[in-house]
Amino acid sequence: MNILVAVDSFKGSLSSLEAGQAIAEGIKNASDNFNVEVLPVADGGEGTYKAIGDYLDGEFIELYVTDSLGNKIKVEYSIINSGGKHTAVIETAQACGLPDVPKELRNPLYTTTYGLGEMILDAIKKGCRNFIIGLGGSSTNDCGIGMLQALGYKFLDDNMQNVGYGGINLEKIRYIDPSNANEFIPKCNFRIACDVDNPLYGKNGAAYIYAPQKGATPEIVEKLDSGMKSFSNLCADFYGEDISSTPGCGAAGGLGFAFMRFLNTKLESGIKIVLDEIVFEKHVKNCDIVVTGEGRMDNQTAMGKAPAGITEIAQRYGKKVIAIAGSLDDDISECNKIGIISCFSSINKISTLDEALNKDNAYRNLVSTTTQIFRLINELSN
Repeated sequence: MNILVAVDSFKGSLSSLEAGQAIAEGIKNASDNFNVEVLPVADGGEGTYKAIGDYLDGEFIELYVTDSLGNKIKVEYSIINSGGKHTAVIETAQACGLPDVPKELRNPLYTTTYGLGEMILDAIKKGCRNFIIGLGGSSTNDCGIGMLQALGYKFLDDNMQNVGYGGINLEKIRYIDPSNANEFIPKCNFRIACDVDNPLYGKNGAAYIYAPQKGATPEIVEKLDSGMKSFSNLCADFYGEDISSTPGCGAAGGLGFAFMRFLNTKLESGIKIVLDEIVFEKHVKNCDIVVTGEGRMDNQTAMGKAPAGITEIAQRYGKKVIAIAGSLDDDISECNKIGIISCFSSINKISTLDEALNKDNAYRNLVSTTTQIFRLINELSN
C-alpha cells in the first residue's frame, strides 16, 4: 500500500519535513507492507520557504536586514534552481513578523516592511527574477511603503522631502518618485501567497481588521485607515486607476496593495502556489492514502489551509485522506465535511504546552500515534 505524507509544519516544534519524517517512521513501524513518500508542504505562511526549499533541494540564504522596529535581524530565505529559473522563496514574517516584536513595543504606526524589500534586493543581486512571497504574520500596517523604499521608490511630502518609515507617514505622502527603483524590478515575476480578501481600507480593511492585534488602539486604527485611504487616492491619481477595493489589498497591513499597485502582480492561494511548485498532483496519483495535518486543526483548517488544499486534490483522484495534528479543536467536524475521513491528535498524555511543543516530544508523539493508526489500517487491509 502506498502512503503519501504531506503535512504542514507543527508551529513551534517541527518543520513540515521533520513532521513528515516522524509520520513516515510511525508508518514503517506498523508494517513493512507500506511504501511511504514524504512531501514537505506549507500554505504560504510560516515554513513555506523551508518546505519548498527542502523538497526542491534549494539553497538557504542567511543575511541581516532591518526588522520592523529598525534594528538588524538575521533572516533566511531559499533559492530554488529549477527549469532554468532562479526563484526566491521569501516569508514576510522573517523580516517583520509580529512574534519578534515585544508586546510593549507593538504599534503599527511605526513598524516597517523595509526588511522585506532588503530580502528581495538580495535575491535580485543573486540573479533571481522569480519570487514566491508569503504575506502572513506581519507586525506592520505601512501599506508596503517600507518595502518599496528599500527597492528604491521615493515617497515625498509637501516639501519634496522623503517621508520616514511606518504607517504614521502615509498621510504625509504627496508625491511618488519611482525613478530610482531597482532596474530589474520590471523583469521580476512575483507570486504572492495570500489567503485573505480584505480591501485596503474601511471597516473591513487592513487597519480595522488586523491592526488591533498588532498593538493598535482605536485611535491608532482610525489614523492608519485614514492614511491608507489618502495614500490609495494618491496612487489612483498617479497610476490612473483605483484598486483599493480589490480583494487582498489589505493583506499584511497593505502589502497586498503594494505588490498589486507597484509590482504588477496578482495574489494567489498560498497552498495552491506550494502544491504547484512541488507538482503535488503527480505524487497523489500513485498513492492509496494521503496523510495530512498541521500543528492545530480546527474550522479554520477547512477554510483554505494546507490540509484543505491537499484534500481537495486528493479527492479529485479518489484518494482517502486522514489527518494527524498536535491538537484538535471542538469544531474539527468541519474538516470531516471537506473530505478528511478522520482526524487524530498526536498528544497521548496530559502535558504542559511547553512539553507538547518540545521538538523531541513532538517527534516521539507523532511516531507513536502514527504507529497505532497504521497498525489498525494494516490489520483491516489484510
